[in-house]
Amino acid sequence: MAVAGLYRRILPSPPAIEFASAEGKQLFSEALQNGTMEGFFKLISYFQTQSEPSYCGLASLSMVLNALAIDPGRKWKGPWRWFDESMLDCCEPLEKVKSEGITFGKVACLAHCSGAKVKAYNTKQSSLDDFRDHIISCTSSEDCHLITSYHRKPFKQTGTGHFSPIGGYHAGRDMALILDVARFKYPPHWVPLALLWQAMDTIDEATGQYRGFMLISKFQSAQSLLYTLSCRHESWFSSAKYLVEDLPILLKSESLHSISDVLSLMFESLPTNAENFIKWIAEVRRKEEDRDSSFLSEEEKARLAAKEGLLQQVHETKLFNIVRYWLSSCCSNAQSLCGKVSFSEIAASVCCQGAVLLSGGLREDKSLCCRSTCVKCLNPSDQTPITIVSGSVISGDTEQKVDMLVPVSPSTSLSSSNLRSYCSSALENCSGMHPGSNDVLTVLLLALPSDTWMGIKDEKLLDQIFDLVSTEKLPDVLQQEVLHLRQQLSFLVRCKECRK
Repeated sequence: MAVAGLYRRILPSPPAIEFASAEGKQLFSEALQNGTMEGFFKLISYFQTQSEPSYCGLASLSMVLNALAIDPGRKWKGPWRWFDESMLDCCEPLEKVKSEGITFGKVACLAHCSGAKVKAYNTKQSSLDDFRDHIISCTSSEDCHLITSYHRKPFKQTGTGHFSPIGGYHAGRDMALILDVARFKYPPHWVPLALLWQAMDTIDEATGQYRGFMLISKFQSAQSLLYTLSCRHESWFSSAKYLVEDLPILLKSESLHSISDVLSLMFESLPTNAENFIKWIAEVRRKEEDRDSSFLSEEEKARLAAKEGLLQQVHETKLFNIVRYWLSSCCSNAQSLCGKVSFSEIAASVCCQGAVLLSGGLREDKSLCCRSTCVKCLNPSDQTPITIVSGSVISGDTEQKVDMLVPVSPSTSLSSSNLRSYCSSALENCSGMHPGSNDVLTVLLLALPSDTWMGIKDEKLLDQIFDLVSTEKLPDVLQQEVLHLRQQLSFLVRCKECRK
């Protein structure tokens, strides 16, 4: 009887050695004794088979993210937060990945957006010896994992480009263990490291770029408290390019004689929709019918207090006051930056996004409608003031109620009474209570690389700029936030192939 489809492939050996074979087991035992299988156990605990023929990059990444115990911050299914291929779509629609696969740069971008620390190298940015050193380092630790992007042909395997994590290294034989996520096709197998390098040293026809490898680890401290750079809007690349490449050239203009001149030049030349590039992070929770909205857990209180402390530090910088004055006086020339979007619109949008995340999704569902929003400014006697936005989100016949916890700078706290509520159109009374254009642009200026300003010809003006944007004078929490945003910006600029 004829059977449709294919059932696995025979692993070409040589050059590969099947992991479960007698020789493969011997290699494992010797590598384990030599200490270069340390990362294996974490990876194998979360080993998964790619759910689609073209999901090798997504499967490799979700496997590594889970092995590193990185919290995705949103639900997978039921109450569980967990990385799955279906959640990795912020840099490329899943439909496109399913039909076309994914590029090396976009996998690195996904890892970064998912909260991992990423170092990506194509073969022209590294060497076989460097690659060997990185593999030894990663396989000797549980804190870093390596994903390779390679072509199957040098291994005499069927198929073309592929991604998989490295699970171990045998120094005596100079072989690496590939934990092939296409387990329906090939089992895990050992390959000569030099041949793996040859397989990586090939060009991906989709981008014209060489393949390579990426080192993925976990940040030792929290990334962003209140601000983040976003690559989820299509304008992210032009914004990143403008800030890092174009702006330094513009600042060489001889017509710059004041801080106001610099801000006008910078902000009035921003690409379209650049305001979508930097965002403030809102915390959203499902509203429980049997729980008072004003009740916050100790964890929620601590996170909100940290955000509010950071917001206050931003407001206390000299740069913040200068940016606020410039926006108030020059806003007619920079309409997109002036906070013309009402707080009720912001609240409705965030509540809709929150409803999607709490349901396990990522991209905003255009069919969602936020029927009503209400701001409650609470000042209970037993805790610091709290600002909560409550919204009712409608999708078809279903309704989901969500709360958004809004950080409020002590200097802009609205109420000293026990409870004040602003609903629907009255939300506009709350302008100034939440992070807005003033502090977002202040933080963006602080996050620019220090050499951005070197083209300014007026030495006195250059000294004034450096005095305003120096990170050395910032409080520790704000300094950490700014330096993280600077790292984000640098990473996004390096991912030029992500456009393709």
